[in-house]
Amino acid sequence: MTVLSADGVGTDHRRRARRALAAGSVGNFIEWYEFGVYGCFATVMAAAFFGGGAGSGGEGLVKTYASFALAFFFRPVGAALFGRVGDRAGRRPALVLSVLLMTAATAAIGLLPTRATLGAAAPWVLTSVRAVQGISAGGEFGGAVSLMTESAPVGRRGLYGAWQSFTVALGLLAGAGLAAVTATAVGERALYDWGWRVPFLLALPLGLVALWLRLRLDVPVVPETGAREAAPQDAAPREVLRAVVLGIGRIMGWSAAGYAFLVVLPSYLQDTLGATFQQALVATCLANLGFALSILPAGALSDRVGRRPVVTAGAGLVVLLTFPLMRVVQEDGVPLGVRGGALFLAGALVGLMAGPGPAMLAEMFPARLRCTGLGLAYALANAVFSGCAGLVITELLHRTADPDIPAYYAMAACAVSGVALTTLRADDHRRALRG
Repeated sequence: MTVLSADGVGTDHRRRARRALAAGSVGNFIEWYEFGVYGCFATVMAAAFFGGGAGSGGEGLVKTYASFALAFFFRPVGAALFGRVGDRAGRRPALVLSVLLMTAATAAIGLLPTRATLGAAAPWVLTSVRAVQGISAGGEFGGAVSLMTESAPVGRRGLYGAWQSFTVALGLLAGAGLAAVTATAVGERALYDWGWRVPFLLALPLGLVALWLRLRLDVPVVPETGAREAAPQDAAPREVLRAVVLGIGRIMGWSAAGYAFLVVLPSYLQDTLGATFQQALVATCLANLGFALSILPAGALSDRVGRRPVVTAGAGLVVLLTFPLMRVVQEDGVPLGVRGGALFLAGALVGLMAGPGPAMLAEMFPARLRCTGLGLAYALANAVFSGCAGLVITELLHRTADPDIPAYYAMAACAVSGVALTTLRADDHRRALRG
């Protein structure tokens, strides 16, 4: 692919860069494919495991999202564990272990006995498996982003890092698309009986492909980052902690808006606006398509003009446009094409933040702490602002009956992110990664 070649870069380097990009991307795809399926099947999972769903007053749905949120709170554990492996033993061992764990846990969900079979223990078993997924997902981001950005040719770090977010979008899109196809192919009754299992079981062959790609990686334990900024051998704990907290602030808008617009959307449209299951999934596919198509251009643009203007524009536009876009989705009589365009645009705004985001985080940490540092920043931001999105939004919707709750949630997080993003240096994209 053209984006993977660069003038003046040797064949060997290009081949390693391609392998690194493919190996990093495929694990992200599997991880977010599963989250896309789980988000789209939230009402189905509620009925199967928590004794609720559509028409249950929302109690089962809230419990489903509580399980969803709990998995996110295990991500920082995975970021710390796998990050330490990645920073000490090398990127490859960490990435191999994380994809093995993620694949096994995702496929296991497709085999779990439901509440009808196992009784009250069923939701606890599901939650335990999702905790394992959370640990593996927490380790995935730090290793993959470190690998991608460290392998990038000069001047392409934003684009290479954007592939992490792009495969997130592809995973969510594939999850939503396969959920829609499965629901249409088997019908509603069969979907609730057994059809929901199929997309989870498909993670197994995908995981084997990811494992093969990662086992072929040839990367050094201590990555070479080219010309390096002068930096101490070991960054002070206070400096690393400050970078993690600042990283959380910079990406919390991306985390909150991404989940509000891309993952919570199906259940919001069904439970609050009365859409059918198929309509909600089509709407989710449109939002995720907008997200996917904006990510790589946003990452490439950040290599030219800097991370700050692109990410700040995304956060600012979410604050300005969320209410108008929500009105288009909520109002009766709006043409379908216009409504679809609004959802597409909402996803694209998240892509403006997600494209440069991975490179922005990688540039904040030295090589020997990069896996752990950026992994923790991302995992903690996602635990609070992504994992809790479904739970908080659904609970507040049922308590207040205010259909604008998702808008408030995304706008507030992006407003805080906008402030944190002002601390970005204008030339971060031109500096070498810290050694």
